[in-house]
Amino acid sequence: MTKTALIVGAGSGISAAFARALRRDGYRIALVARSIDKLAALAKEIDARAFAVDATKADDVAKLFAEVERTFGRLDVVLYNASYRAGGPFLELDPKEVAKCIEVSAFGGFLVAQQAATRMVSQGDGAIFFTGASASVKGYARSAPFAMGKFALRGLAQSLARELQPKGIHVAHFVIDGGVRNAERGRVETVDAAPDSFLDPVAIAETYMAVLKQPRSAWSLEVEVRPWVEKF
Repeated sequence: MTKTALIVGAGSGISAAFARALRRDGYRIALVARSIDKLAALAKEIDARAFAVDATKADDVAKLFAEVERTFGRLDVVLYNASYRAGGPFLELDPKEVAKCIEVSAFGGFLVAQQAATRMVSQGDGAIFFTGASASVKGYARSAPFAMGKFALRGLAQSLARELQPKGIHVAHFVIDGGVRNAERGRVETVDAAPDSFLDPVAIAETYMAVLKQPRSAWSLEVEVRPWVEKF
């Protein structure tokens, strides 16, 4: 039976690399972002369906899952990759920006996971993955809003794993501890930084795939990935 993966917060980095890895493994792919314009090239490349959805809106997320279910049938893997970053001196933070960090990074994860779990519990299997960050485990100065959102997402993952793992659902949280290479950073890296000093999205995707393929006798809840030169 062909499996289906849903990636919420899809873009050009980690999520794109994971989507390609899943496609090579035979998965059908659904990509989700606020705007699908940026997903057009990737969707064409891997023959994926793209959906424009605000993951912080409960009704929109419910409609998304209903549409994915109509299109593909069962859902096997869900990755919540969306986040929003705001920061600055604590006394100058805009409450609306703080709320948005929590809504996008954590509340959206709750909405997506709830819809995914509703279906996976009845199936008796499935995987729900969350993309975290250094801020998931460490609150940096001038970065309180991002840390609040990412800490909350990590707490969600831990709670879900303990509740859903006995039902056959693999929940995993990935701490992406370091800068992720993109085209611009790749140029800087070759000049100013040690080789492999930025995280490679393809390597991260390989880690996601390795966790996805773990036998249920040895599931991981949390995996940290960082470059060899990253201080931690």
